[in-house]
Amino acid sequence: MRFMMIVKATTDSEAGVMPSQELIDAMQKYNEELVKAGVLLAADGLMPSANGIRISYPEPGGKPKVIDGPFTEAKEMIAGYTLIEVKSREEAIEWAMRMPDPHGFGQGEIELRQVFEVEDLMADPETLARETLLRKQLEEQKQA
Repeated sequence: MRFMMIVKATTDSEAGVMPSQELIDAMQKYNEELVKAGVLLAADGLMPSANGIRISYPEPGGKPKVIDGPFTEAKEMIAGYTLIEVKSREEAIEWAMRMPDPHGFGQGEIELRQVFEVEDLMADPETLARETLLRKQLEEQKQA
């Protein structure tokens, strides 16, 4: 099962303050442990919301609305993520607990969310078959 560790933004990350070398070193060591365990799928930091674009759908069936950042409420923003594949919820929590404090200064917060598997979302066999084919094509593109 896959889990995403969502690193919440802080006032510093939203201001574009780069992580310290100490934090980068700690995160690199943590990511090496994830790789050695064979559970890391992806991990990246995100630029501040000032560089972001929000697409909203204010009217059902209507045109989407484009809003340029920055956005308010830094606590609801995402500064980075780590995607892992583990055997259990407990294992995901263990890995999340080992992640270095992403920001320090008492503002660090990580949210752990399980990722839906395609079978969880699609009950229709035809839709599931199309999605499975699409994902297979994606994997083939990555290997090409």
